[in-house]
Amino acid sequence: MRLIYDLGLVIYSMSIRIASIFNGKARLWLNGRKNLFVNILKQVNPQEKIAWFHCASLGEFEQGRPVIEAFRKQNPEYKILLTFFSPSGYEIRKNYDGADYIFYLPMDSKKNAEKFIELINPSVVVFVKYEFWYHFIQTLNNKNIPVYLISANFRSTQIFFKRYGGFFRDLLKFFTYIFVQTSSSKDLLLTIGLNNISIAGDTRFDRVYSIVKQANRLPVVEKFKQNKTTIIVGSSWKEDEEILIPYLNQTFHDVKWIIAPHEIHEENLSRIVRNINKRIVRYSEINRDNASDFDVLLIDNIGMLSSLYYYGDIAYIGGGFGKGIHNILEAATFGIPVIFGPNFQKFREAVELINQEGAFSIRSFEELMNTLDTLLQNQELLDTAGKIAKKFIENSLGATNIIVEKLLT
Repeated sequence: MRLIYDLGLVIYSMSIRIASIFNGKARLWLNGRKNLFVNILKQVNPQEKIAWFHCASLGEFEQGRPVIEAFRKQNPEYKILLTFFSPSGYEIRKNYDGADYIFYLPMDSKKNAEKFIELINPSVVVFVKYEFWYHFIQTLNNKNIPVYLISANFRSTQIFFKRYGGFFRDLLKFFTYIFVQTSSSKDLLLTIGLNNISIAGDTRFDRVYSIVKQANRLPVVEKFKQNKTTIIVGSSWKEDEEILIPYLNQTFHDVKWIIAPHEIHEENLSRIVRNINKRIVRYSEINRDNASDFDVLLIDNIGMLSSLYYYGDIAYIGGGFGKGIHNILEAATFGIPVIFGPNFQKFREAVELINQEGAFSIRSFEELMNTLDTLLQNQELLDTAGKIAKKFIENSLGATNIIVEKLLT
């Protein structure tokens, strides 16, 4: 099985090289690893105390970030070394100031793993959620360097729990300790003989809760809102907008709309403006003198969505008519009910919030209309759903502290 694993990695590496000829992301993946060991040798002092955190991509980084920052705060004598496997994580966070060193992870092989670990000489290692690189994890185990897996989720369909999955079950045994998000994940690991497990929960809740404390106040948005009920549309796609905009155009409710589309290129922004028949203004064109004149505020930048939820009374989160919904936790943290499309089943927080009636899923324009009309016509129901959402977040906090207290013990 190890030969098959190594062969698969060779084929993967060759595929990346071929794809890099015409694919920009593959080219970044390849170029980012050029002279990697030379750069590490120049930058990293292996005599320092180093805590190595590894994330596959941006989503895993957001889950690992609260742990990185809490660990750094509690252990200032450590240097933080952060690695990414994917360009979509590295290229966006390569200047993250919470880490002292940021690199791509070398391709997994026995030689690469031994060289990389020798160069950085970590005292403790944390892998986030889904990264299972056999040679790296085995080498760390052989060198008695503690390696932790955090924010992990396991499903019975994964290879670890198949009759032929012995190679990968052995890989899990190399981890010093595993922090899982749910009791079902722990139960699955117990069935294969693993006992070094704790249910810590999801560190994303700690992350979004901290965002609330850091959210910027936006006077021009406050002037736009005018104390009216406001619906925030976050990370919407065309499929979402095709049912949202007809409702927006015909609704009789006295509400304000803030739309932050997932894609902010000019063609998409112009399409949205053309299709809306109410008074609409782009954020780049609004000011405090004219803000109250408009019904719809179109966000034409990135980075401010989490602060906008402060001004919302209802949130619609996009992606549910595609591969899956975007982040609903930021909106819920502000104590507002959340609405999204039908593809949410892979997101535990969405399932649980629906069950608790703090979130609502819709499949059509008619269902959107019924849901919004009900919430907008019943203030008590609206307030109750928002309180449920906020309480759900508050009850889910604490994963970061559980994990950090265990590291280095």
